[in-house]
Amino acid sequence: MKTSAILVPRLPLVIRPRLATRLPYFLTLMKPRVMALAVFTALVGMMIAPNRLDPLLGFVAILAIAAGAGAAGVLNMWYDADIDAVMTRTARRPIPRGKVSRAEALAFGLALAVSAVTVLALVINLKAAGLLAFTVFFYVAVYTMWLKRLTPQNIVIGGAAGALPPVIGWAAATGDVGLEPFVLFVIIFLWTPPHFWALALTRADEYARAGVPMLPVVAGKSATAKHIFVYSLLLLPVSIIPWALGFASGVYGAVAAAGGAIFIVLAAQVRRSRGINQRAAYHLFAFSILYLFLLFAALLAGSTNRSTITLAERAAVTVETSQATFSADQLQTMRGPFRVSAGGV
Repeated sequence: MKTSAILVPRLPLVIRPRLATRLPYFLTLMKPRVMALAVFTALVGMMIAPNRLDPLLGFVAILAIAAGAGAAGVLNMWYDADIDAVMTRTARRPIPRGKVSRAEALAFGLALAVSAVTVLALVINLKAAGLLAFTVFFYVAVYTMWLKRLTPQNIVIGGAAGALPPVIGWAAATGDVGLEPFVLFVIIFLWTPPHFWALALTRADEYARAGVPMLPVVAGKSATAKHIFVYSLLLLPVSIIPWALGFASGVYGAVAAAGGAIFIVLAAQVRRSRGINQRAAYHLFAFSILYLFLLFAALLAGSTNRSTITLAERAAVTVETSQATFSADQLQTMRGPFRVSAGGV
């Protein structure tokens, strides 16, 4: 009796420190740096939308989007544990180190994903929840489980998942999807390949050892450098579209032009070296992160669309105004003869 009385209170004392010490590993599984950039672009999409969420609801929406992004990272690490174990860049992740089991990671990722989508559906709206669910599914099932190990175009197609957060943020605020968030989607979609391929150039040997058909492994570094340059050229004019369409200010336009020009210069350096210069590739990779952050920060700071109507609504107002003007002119034309006749009498 005395022995059992001593063991029972000790059990929680053994478990609590273990859970506390393992918590950072579960947070690492969520890829916090990747998650932070996704959440920031979602926040910008939400803030530039014509409708404003209540601050508390906005916080809940961002928290749910963050949980969804984190869930995608956890499930990615769960499935890619075998690849992570043989790559130097990822060998220190929690699962390869044995800090978290694959079963625990799977349960944690699924719980996060379901909770995030459920909260967004119940508290915000179904469209934003559906987009978040699709994003997690696309990143995990389509990119991680299928494309990543199948084709060198994995990051091009899979990049769609990483480009959706601003669309989700806009949908959370408006309950709909418009032209503006689609443009932001295209910007991130075009940004993703040169961003990731620049990193892949510095890790080509590791990807080859892991059996992942990244573009530098399959097509070679020189071909990858050419692809990076082409995408960088496409990115510049597309990044200026928000300013050209009028839902971003001149400040954004200047940042987009200057940042895009620097992006192209760095991509040209990678191309001149035929992808062999790892320093040039890493400089492009590092700048690409700063570039996307500055681009969306400028959009948030200088948006001209925060308290105004959407582009679609502006077009409708323009049409209605034109019709009203036409009707007024037509009425004036009809009144003219009567005024002349009256004068004649």
